[in-house]
Amino acid sequence: MSNHFPLQKKALQWVRSQIAIAAEQVQRNPDDIRIVAVTKKFPLSTLDSAFAAGLHTIGESRVQEAAVKLPQFTFRNDVETHLIGHLQSNKVRKAVQLFDVIQTVDTYTLAERINRIAGEEGKQQRIYMQVNTGADPAKHGATGSEALVMGRRIADLPNIQLEGIMTIGPVVDNPEDMHSIFRLTRQIRDNLQLEVQSCHSLSMGMTADYTIAVTEGATHIRLGTALFGARPV
Repeated sequence: MSNHFPLQKKALQWVRSQIAIAAEQVQRNPDDIRIVAVTKKFPLSTLDSAFAAGLHTIGESRVQEAAVKLPQFTFRNDVETHLIGHLQSNKVRKAVQLFDVIQTVDTYTLAERINRIAGEEGKQQRIYMQVNTGADPAKHGATGSEALVMGRRIADLPNIQLEGIMTIGPVVDNPEDMHSIFRLTRQIRDNLQLEVQSCHSLSMGMTADYTIAVTEGATHIRLGTALFGARPV
């Protein structure tokens, strides 16, 4: 991999200014919104530059790629690593070993497997439940009507800590259309948190729509190209 693609300081300043503006619109504290720096396909040096700029939450989409990069990352123990890509059942053990948080738990069957392997690894695995509130056939996750029941069942698994809800929005012509989808996702989180107090986080919003996600209550926004530019091919 090339050693280019460092974090652009001006890009981070711009992103933070946009977060602050969006947060002010709905009377939120911008410090309550965490940037997940998505380093998928970027080289190890990109992780170093993100850490140096104060971004200490790192998102990776592919278990195999993370298995190469994260053990080489000097500041691994000083960051929180999130898996934000689809998790195949045959990669669960490696994901449990690598990631602090698995955001993409999209079925109860997957949660059960994570629970079993986390027990074998002697770990309490932090997870988010993925919901498909945009009803996008190309996306994974529980439907809005399934989410509450599935969340309750996941929360009962002994080796799992359900900490939040995650969604990947559909591709829309007008980003403003994401308001209702993000609002519904927040409502799912709110309803589930009434029964599962640990379910406090809300991961939604990417480069195209993160300011909308902030106005609708996101606690975590997942940004790659907004910070680092176009991904290497």
